[in-house]
Amino acid sequence: MRIIHPRPNPIVAAMYTLRDMNVDIIIIHGPAGCCFMASRSIEEAGVRVLTTGFTDNDLVFGASEGLVETLKIAEKKFSPNTIAVIGTCASMIIGEDLKAAVKRAGLKCNVFSVDCHGCMGDNTSGAIKALESARDAGIITKDEADRQINIMNAATELEKKCGMAGKDYLSPTRGPTKFRVAKTIIRAIKDNKKVVVAVIAKKELIYRFADIFLAVNEVKNKFNGTTYFIANIDKNIGLPRIRRYADDVFNELSSKGVKIDSVIGGLDEYPVIGEKIKIDADAFGYDLLVVVGIAHAYPNLPKSAILITDQPRQLTNYLKTGYENSVGEISSHSMVMSTRTIVPMETADIIREMLGDYQ
Repeated sequence: MRIIHPRPNPIVAAMYTLRDMNVDIIIIHGPAGCCFMASRSIEEAGVRVLTTGFTDNDLVFGASEGLVETLKIAEKKFSPNTIAVIGTCASMIIGEDLKAAVKRAGLKCNVFSVDCHGCMGDNTSGAIKALESARDAGIITKDEADRQINIMNAATELEKKCGMAGKDYLSPTRGPTKFRVAKTIIRAIKDNKKVVVAVIAKKELIYRFADIFLAVNEVKNKFNGTTYFIANIDKNIGLPRIRRYADDVFNELSSKGVKIDSVIGGLDEYPVIGEKIKIDADAFGYDLLVVVGIAHAYPNLPKSAILITDQPRQLTNYLKTGYENSVGEISSHSMVMSTRTIVPMETADIIREMLGDYQ
């Protein structure tokens, strides 16, 4: 099957993985505009992104001297502890030797290179390259690198089995409004039905998806209802930045009176925890299931489930496969890049607004 809708890029996946390791600087060895939008987002998260800015001459005569110069400028100007040099399609095509340029620069800080490009295939291949390079540079342990690589492979398998990578074309949609699902959640709790809310979040998106817990908890308190909350926010699992996300959100939820009944896995383990989440959800004996985030990681989803995703093409996938109670929190990723607190969801805000109509 030829997939013709846009898919995530291996270079960008490598950049986000480097961000999660808390590297100080990422240098993109390629044209100035390569991965421009991703670079802006990553800089909002506190990682400086630089470019060697390939020109026409670089494509003909080579660009290693430009990389050496950029490395020296970066160390002198910013005094970083770690720099990661990341390859691009352009550097791959002209055969740039990133390791040799890094060695020739002779920097005092920890510098390592990631040989990747946009034509490697699955986006996770870029993340795996970053993990392997970081392992070899002593940034992460072999055990953590192996764990992360297994997760990346599982994520690829999941997307090809039931996600966007398994469909030839999916048109993006903003989907239906959230009023019907908000009303369904409120009514179920009001009628003393058991409601399970399971958040299967991918990394920083937990800052937005966690708002569903706050809203549903308000409904629970108003009607003295029965709800169970499940989330993959184990703050002891994952790369440094990922553990920080989990810690931030867990502490904020606790301070606002929300108890997570079942914590299953870390924020990077969304592809491998679906079965465990399902076991706990089934054990609670729910009447209504709400799955937020990477909903297709939850196996054998009932068609009656409410699904909430941030991906417009994934939302199309859910709606086309019969999950009529699916809604989208589109553009969530751009809202959470620099936050340290929970960001309101539209679905959650509508729940809160509708709840005010009940006396």
